[in-house]
Amino acid sequence: MTALSIIHGPNLNLLGEREPHFYGSWSLDGLHIEIADRFPNVDIRVFQSNHEGEIVDAIQAARDWASGIIINGGALSHTSYAIHDAIKAVKVPCVEVHISNVYAREAFRHHSVLVPACVGQISGLGKYSYLLAIEYFLAGGPEYASS
Repeated sequence: MTALSIIHGPNLNLLGEREPHFYGSWSLDGLHIEIADRFPNVDIRVFQSNHEGEIVDAIQAARDWASGIIINGGALSHTSYAIHDAIKAVKVPCVEVHISNVYAREAFRHHSVLVPACVGQISGLGKYSYLLAIEYFLAGGPEYASS
């Protein structure tokens, strides 16, 4: 069975309330329910934190059980070398996702320090960014990566 860790960073707990023109009107709980309904045969464990160190801890814990990590680091995607290093250290393939199109937003969002440690990035497709990342791992994941 495929086992995936989905890690959500700062402010993602406010989905549905925070800037719906960027993030939509759906909630994080609603996303988790949809994921569980669509992928009942996948062991998916979700984690959200507004704290960088807790995200590092979640990444490190995933090394013991997960075959893949899906991370939306929120604003920490642009600044956190600690999360970058944790992704590299655990040697579990990771896909970075973003709900909004970060390249159509403020310039500081155009650069991710996480993506060089990841097998790829999916951005701008709303909740489908997560669903496509799950599909990637189910299709064989990293063996299809071009990097």
